Amino acid sequence: MSNVLSLTTFLPILGVLLLLFIPKDSKGVLRNITLAVTVVTFLVSLIILTGFQSNAEFQFVENVPWIAAGPFIMRYNIGIDGISLWLVILTTFIMPIAVLSTFTAVEEKVKEYMICLLLLETGMLGAFISLDLFLFYIFWEVMLIPMYFMIGIWGGKNKIYAAVKFFIYTMVGSLLMLVALIFLYFKGMQAGITDFGLLQFFSLKLDLATQIWLFLAFAFAFAIKVPMFPLHTWLPDAHTEAPTAGSVILAAVLLKMGTYGYVRFAIPLFPEAAHKFAPLIATLAVIGIIYAALVAMVQEDVKKLVAYSSVAHLGFVMLGVFAFNVEGITGGMLQMINHGISTGALFLIVGFIYERRHTRLITDFGGLSKQMPVFATIFMIVTFSSVGLPGTNGFVGEFLILLGAFEGQLRWWTIVATSGVILSAVYMLWVFQRVMFGELDNPKNQKLADLNTREIAIMVPLLVMIFFMGLYPKPFIDKMDPAIKKLVAQVRIAPVSAQEMSPELMQMPAAHSGIQQQGMPMPAGHPGSTLPPGHPSN
Repeated sequence: MSNVLSLTTFLPILGVLLLLFIPKDSKGVLRNITLAVTVVTFLVSLIILTGFQSNAEFQFVENVPWIAAGPFIMRYNIGIDGISLWLVILTTFIMPIAVLSTFTAVEEKVKEYMICLLLLETGMLGAFISLDLFLFYIFWEVMLIPMYFMIGIWGGKNKIYAAVKFFIYTMVGSLLMLVALIFLYFKGMQAGITDFGLLQFFSLKLDLATQIWLFLAFAFAFAIKVPMFPLHTWLPDAHTEAPTAGSVILAAVLLKMGTYGYVRFAIPLFPEAAHKFAPLIATLAVIGIIYAALVAMVQEDVKKLVAYSSVAHLGFVMLGVFAFNVEGITGGMLQMINHGISTGALFLIVGFIYERRHTRLITDFGGLSKQMPVFATIFMIVTFSSVGLPGTNGFVGEFLILLGAFEGQLRWWTIVATSGVILSAVYMLWVFQRVMFGELDNPKNQKLADLNTREIAIMVPLLVMIFFMGLYPKPFIDKMDPAIKKLVAQVRIAPVSAQEMSPELMQMPAAHSGIQQQGMPMPAGHPGSTLPPGHPSN
């Protein structure tokens, strides 16, 4: 199907149109229609997965005229490669689970809530498939609106504060990115580029100073979305106040917009600037890993603890991405998917217990494993996944990230970041021990019912993915590998201007200086070579 990407992306909008004709009092019908739409969207997205060829090219491309206003020409230009494929599948996979979790959690304004969920899905999918910079910005902004309303209307007691903080942070970053997009477009016009097509800008030659300013604008917007230290402060509030489905989607998909933005846009568009800022970004990532883990250890609210764990996990992703090698970026991409599954599952678990006790304070629990054995078992598996236990999905991504960062130029950062793995085990196992074990002495806890059939059905797909990705990650890696290798070849060796090179370095042969001569491949076996050892070029 040539239009399968558009069909997948806009099916939720058709669901919105259908919901408009359903009376707001028919809550069951509204929920069931929304669930059906998200399930159908997931099934359609499987056509993309099964038809995807393991190569480095963009596939299922649609490129048609859209807007022409004066000098600005925008096209409806979409497509996916191995980098965006699994994020699209993750989005369509998570949405039915998120919708199913709302069946008993949301009773007020159900119609509006379901419309927000479907609008959010279209926005997220559109951002992942956009190959036009202006189209990407449109979808980027579309995501902001339904999530703002979900936090501000259906959130907790501090929902307005959390929603406004989320909106302001994201909007400031978005405006900077918009200014950079417009400036980049005019630069492209001078070079003969006629529209906002992303692939054309990959070959645009920009001087280092221009790259630095444009990279900073993009990087700031994406850093807020990740979120990176010290721009992370909106996330704990948004997670804590958001309804369960909002927290699940925020953790599983929305935060990946930041990390994906670096991989798809900031790094390949401005490779020299990316290399220049790699040490700074790696430093902030490592600080975020350690800081978030330490703050998580002292949280009394279990939902806020899980929120800070997201900051730590995504710090690992950033470390892997800025290693600029295949292992690091592959680990980062895997960890994006793993984090979506594991942390999404953790927020669902918190939602299950909150619906029963209407509290998230760790001190209000204890001994629940005796009263809720199925809940305890699922919680244990997800906890092991979150801390990266071998055999679960979390291990593969973290291992590749640390391996890639250590092999790259980030060895000291890697050594420090490794302590974050230990700290994550500390706070996750400690919260599990305090909630699940001990004496069941609270009378309210003694009356709690174990997970019902609907709740188990919500968790089973996530548990299957935890073990499948942990035991057999090869299918995921094989699909993304060619695109990642192409990206690494594009940005791995940052060009160095003559003004920045020392006289001694300029006189060194390329084979010794580590700088590839224009048009001349590195010898096989050289650290900067893309040729395997033993290649005939030797």
